[in-house]
Amino acid sequence: MSIRLHKYVASCGRASRREAERLMAAGRVAVNGKPVSEPGALVDPERDRVTVDGVAVRERRVRWIALNKPRGADVTRHDPHSELSIYDLLPRELAHLFYVGRLDRESEGLLLMTNDGAKAHAIQHPSGAVDREYEVEVAGSEVLAKVSRLARGVALEDGTARPVDIGVSFGSRGEATLRLVLREGRKREVRRMMAAVGLGLRRLTRTRFGSVSLGSLPAGEWRDLTEREMDGLAQAPKNVAGAATRDRRGLRKRRGLQG
Repeated sequence: MSIRLHKYVASCGRASRREAERLMAAGRVAVNGKPVSEPGALVDPERDRVTVDGVAVRERRVRWIALNKPRGADVTRHDPHSELSIYDLLPRELAHLFYVGRLDRESEGLLLMTNDGAKAHAIQHPSGAVDREYEVEVAGSEVLAKVSRLARGVALEDGTARPVDIGVSFGSRGEATLRLVLREGRKREVRRMMAAVGLGLRRLTRTRFGSVSLGSLPAGEWRDLTEREMDGLAQAPKNVAGAATRDRRGLRKRRGLQG
């Protein structure tokens, strides 16, 4: 059965679908020895030999892992200026995995990694409607009023940002921690939202991505996803219509964080 070439390259774990398209455009992908650059090109995996940079690629076992990215680690593969990359935390046999979404150097928490380029593309796309949950330690005055502003939505340079859900808790010394759920993956979105309402950000941790939760995974450690988590990710893009009807302006004022 024939499939699109860029999807096949992605399913082999060589690149994401978008990266596979760039490899094709650069003439680095060949079918039966001939470079193929047409975006809509088809390939029959049973009959055709596909190579990337002269190396044959084949579909491999799908692998998904959860990594607890520590603060100070860079989400990058090749950066001469990076002191610590997430790939330094992984064994050699996982070096081929690519990350799903990003966390900046000072952020920490859950980072998904996979060799399933097609699925990674689907759950990162805005239409995928996959929740991303964050725990945000903040500083500033009038926290509840500012949380109310966040719940209503704040204007950023790339459009309004509004959480799907938001809650706040206070420690014994009055320190505030927000639980924030977003359904987008804009660059530094949480940090920009806090700055827009005048809240100082002390610590930012991603605690959930769709069906996968960080749980008690230690910083710098990784684990394979469970079958249940995998099933949840498989279902996520199918829930777009229903998810779009949810109330996006819930605000809970409480002493303890609620799920």
